[in-house]
Amino acid sequence: MTVNYLIQNIQNTEGVSEQVETTVDKIHIQLEGVGKRFRYDWIFKNISTTFDNSKRYALLGSNGSGKSTLMKILSGHLSPSTGKIQFFINEKAQDEDDIYKHISYAAPYIDLIEELTLTEMIQFHTTFKPLSKSLKINDLIEILGFEKSRHKEIRYFSSGMKQRLKLALAICSNSPILLLDEPTTNLDAQGVAWYRQLMSRFTEGTHRLTIVASNIEHDYDFCDIQLNIEDYKKN
Repeated sequence: MTVNYLIQNIQNTEGVSEQVETTVDKIHIQLEGVGKRFRYDWIFKNISTTFDNSKRYALLGSNGSGKSTLMKILSGHLSPSTGKIQFFINEKAQDEDDIYKHISYAAPYIDLIEELTLTEMIQFHTTFKPLSKSLKINDLIEILGFEKSRHKEIRYFSSGMKQRLKLALAICSNSPILLLDEPTTNLDAQGVAWYRQLMSRFTEGTHRLTIVASNIEHDYDFCDIQLNIEDYKKN
C-alpha cells in the first residue's frame, strides 16, 4: 500500500472510526500462567494477574527485563509461549483478533507514517480510532502546540515532536485500553510536564485501563499499582 493511496483515501474512510466506539463500564485483562521465551531463553514465566479499569498500572523493570515484550502480549501483537491471556469488556470475552480496536498504544518501536503531514497523519489515525471528548483535529494540533507545523511532513519533525505526536494520538483517542511504553523517550523537561498534564486530563478519574511500562519514576508515579517484571523471572 503506497502513501499516495493512504492520502487519497483519508477522506473516503471518514466515519469508519465510529464503528469501534464502545461504551465501557468494566474492562479487564486476565493473565493466567503467562510466560514468554525466545529460543531457549525465558524472558518471564508464570505471570498470573488481572488488570482492570478501576486502576492505573505501572509495569517496572530494568532495561531488557521484558517490559516491552509483556506490553506486546497485552496489546495482542505477540502470543505468550505458555499460559493464556483473555480480554473482557462489560463482562464479555473479546476475540484476540479484534482487541486492537479497543487499544491505543504508544511505544518507541511503533512508527509514524513519515511521508504524511501532521494533519494527514491525524486524519488517517482518526479513521480507525476516534478522538475522545469530542476533540477535533484542530483541537489535537493545539494540544500538541504544533499549529505552525500542521502542513509539515512528519519526516521533518524532531525526535521530541514525533514522540509528542505518538503520545497524543494514543492518549487522546477514544479507546478503553491505553498502553504506553517508555512514554517520555526523547522528551525534554517541558515535554515531560506536557505528558503528565495530558495523562491527568485524559486518564485521571476515567474508566480507562491504563498501563505504563517504564523505569523512570516521572513516567508512572501517578499510577495506583506497580508490578515489577523482575518478580517473574525467578519462578
